[in-house]
Amino acid sequence: MAKVLVAEDEERIRNIVVDYLLKDGHKCLTAEDGVDALTILKNNPVDIMILDIMMPHIDGFSVCKIAREMSNIPIIILTAKNDEVDKLKGYRFGADDYMTKPFSPKVLSAKVQALLRRAHSITLQNAVKAGKIALMPTARTVFVDGMKIELTHKEFELLYFFMINQEQVFSREQLLNRIWGYDFGGNTRTVDTHIKTLRQKLGTEGSSIVTLIRSGYKFEVKNE
Repeated sequence: MAKVLVAEDEERIRNIVVDYLLKDGHKCLTAEDGVDALTILKNNPVDIMILDIMMPHIDGFSVCKIAREMSNIPIIILTAKNDEVDKLKGYRFGADDYMTKPFSPKVLSAKVQALLRRAHSITLQNAVKAGKIALMPTARTVFVDGMKIELTHKEFELLYFFMINQEQVFSREQLLNRIWGYDFGGNTRTVDTHIKTLRQKLGTEGSSIVTLIRSGYKFEVKNE
């Protein structure tokens, strides 16, 4: 199951695409113009984007270019023109594939599945692994025993920091400075709260984050 951003200003086409994706078990986020698409992409973890070229406010080419600077997610562009120039322009701005309207929703669904498999394979190769946890830094996704889990930005940053610094002890103050920054106005209880929630989301793997009385925390992989 993946989270798909469908950016398409024509409601009929948008609904058809969403219906097919939902049948495949995916979750969908929708945008009616380029501004909405970029806002959703900025504030939500998205696995793949289906992007119409002709959209209000910001066209699809511009959205594709900006999105590629923000993320490495696969992008499929939809174009009403069977124009080689448009296709080449889409690829130049970072698109992975394209479809020309009118298109087959079944073929689009198959393209989505293929790109997701490819992206998953690439990110797994670059994953940071510890125990049953696999963390993909560029995709900002985390899998526990093969199951994807949703983490907030700070939870992801905490886990990533722990996993690349295994067996090292960090005080609450050090974690606060590293993750939240030196100008953060909160206190060390923020660290405790985030680690508690992170442990819960990691399930049995959450025990890898060890509390050391009067010292702080460290990450250690349990021997199975």
